[in-house]
Amino acid sequence: MRWLFVVVGAAILAAVAAVIIVLPSGEPDPTAAKSATPKPSSTEPTPKVSEFSDPCGTFDTGEIAPYAVSGYWITPKSNPCTWRKQLQEIHRVGGDTIIRIGYGLQFRTVSDSGEVLAKDGTVDSLYKACEEDGLTCYEAAERDLQAANPGNRIGRTYVYRTDESFGPDLLRCPQMEHPIEVGERIYFRLITQADGSDDATCDFSGKAASYDMILVAGSSNDSLRELLGLADQFGMRVFPALPLAPRDSKTPIRAETRHLGTLTTLTRRILQDYGVRFAGRDSLGGVYQPFEVQMSDTLATNPTLAVYADQHTIVEQELGKPILISPYLDARKRVAFGQTPAQVAEGFKALVKTGVGIIAPQDSRGTGKVGLFWPDERDSEVDERLRPVVGESTYDTAYHGSTRDYYREMAAARQEMIDSGYRVELWANVEAFEPSGERPCAPQGTRGKTDKERLDQAITMAGRYVQKIVSYMWSDFMTCGDPSLEKEILADWRRPIAVDAIRRPRDIQDGLEVRGYNLKGATIAVEWSGGAKEMAVAAVGWLDEDPIDEELPDGMATAWVPFDWSQVPAGEWVKIGVKVPSGQTATEPLHVRILT
Repeated sequence: MRWLFVVVGAAILAAVAAVIIVLPSGEPDPTAAKSATPKPSSTEPTPKVSEFSDPCGTFDTGEIAPYAVSGYWITPKSNPCTWRKQLQEIHRVGGDTIIRIGYGLQFRTVSDSGEVLAKDGTVDSLYKACEEDGLTCYEAAERDLQAANPGNRIGRTYVYRTDESFGPDLLRCPQMEHPIEVGERIYFRLITQADGSDDATCDFSGKAASYDMILVAGSSNDSLRELLGLADQFGMRVFPALPLAPRDSKTPIRAETRHLGTLTTLTRRILQDYGVRFAGRDSLGGVYQPFEVQMSDTLATNPTLAVYADQHTIVEQELGKPILISPYLDARKRVAFGQTPAQVAEGFKALVKTGVGIIAPQDSRGTGKVGLFWPDERDSEVDERLRPVVGESTYDTAYHGSTRDYYREMAAARQEMIDSGYRVELWANVEAFEPSGERPCAPQGTRGKTDKERLDQAITMAGRYVQKIVSYMWSDFMTCGDPSLEKEILADWRRPIAVDAIRRPRDIQDGLEVRGYNLKGATIAVEWSGGAKEMAVAAVGWLDEDPIDEELPDGMATAWVPFDWSQVPAGEWVKIGVKVPSGQTATEPLHVRILT
């Protein structure tokens, strides 16, 4: 995790300690952060060339409209040209990080004739083609095991589907484990111990034993190698998914721990393969833990975290790169499992203890489980797009807190864990969709298109507290509708987005510091009950487009203007807006107040 973690010096802490803060209601005075990680952009790979050509066409590797969101989830696609098109589109709007949806390990039963069965009891067509010497792959594996010792048998059968391929380091014992080529498909047969250990002797002739068979349905073309090659071209980082753990049949939101040993083996083998084939590849940024959990104060007792800890230990041993996870929030008051910001902070700390290097909580606005509102807007009616989830109500009736409240508490929890010796980044996963829409954006479900204005609002609420902003997901949500979100960003990317305002004197002048995106040439507007004032940064203040603070997301700038706060009554809410020379204004003004 070398590229993630750097400690900020004591001098920086001392310099910031005297700052007087402007805060929304209930927010504690923030303290200077002890940086555990460098600014993500500082070590990002750079594009190899300005453009490149291949059978899919010619692709431009330059940024056109760099936006605050700099990473996106993508789904596996069978057409290799789709990868190229997606990465070009993502890079065009400032994306430098790709998080790949993956596949799950599944426990399966086998028919009397040795065929792998689907969950509904029918023969699974994906694995039916796997044959050796006229036998099914299951029968051939058991034949080979019994040739070594007649008492050997296959006790459990697992399958794992992927569009990746693997090298010899996936396999441990050649006499029992090997690839099986069938047309465009390559099956990898793994014979493993049920407890997750790998016997270095590969001796199957001793005491008769029951083994697990993992049948991996892979591809003759390795999608990850191809994706990493594209990431090299565009100067991006890729987080491929770890194998998803089997789900508990009675409680599907939890992982089934009785399959942990087999999951451990598969994870270890895949990461050993990655470690050999992709050694030194900067484009391999880390791995993504795809098993989602809800952030809650009971998370520490969730058996899924035992699965996390086991997989994450293997990542540290075999790959030495960070694990990214994206848990979800639920702030609803009217459901029994809704959680307060303080409860979510406890869940954050429990996740850190499993060895996670990056936690990118879903802001959950897209699912309607959390709202975007300021403390002085608690009595306002919820956005009508949230009504399918929380009904007609006020924000205070519907939610325990706003997005900003939750990220503030998680940022404080992160600092507590850093002070205790852990290393972790907090990212924001802003959901680029609505709970429902006239036309669903995805093939399954009702989730519909959102707009850039709402996405800007989500960035405003979370951006103060995080090191990077990512979004679920590129396809289909960024490319859905007309105009699509992608087109909206391309047309409106220069619009300023403010995420934070603090009272900060400079020399003998009282003043206001604003953090945000696209602040060059900005005018800061302050509005309170007794008046309003506009201040052009270039005329009366200063702009730092590359702040020293290493934990700010890429592209975030700091602007300062003089302002006499004594004219604002103590405790009053103040609105702070930003306007740039093009006439574009921040769609979401900041709501702040001075407590003293």
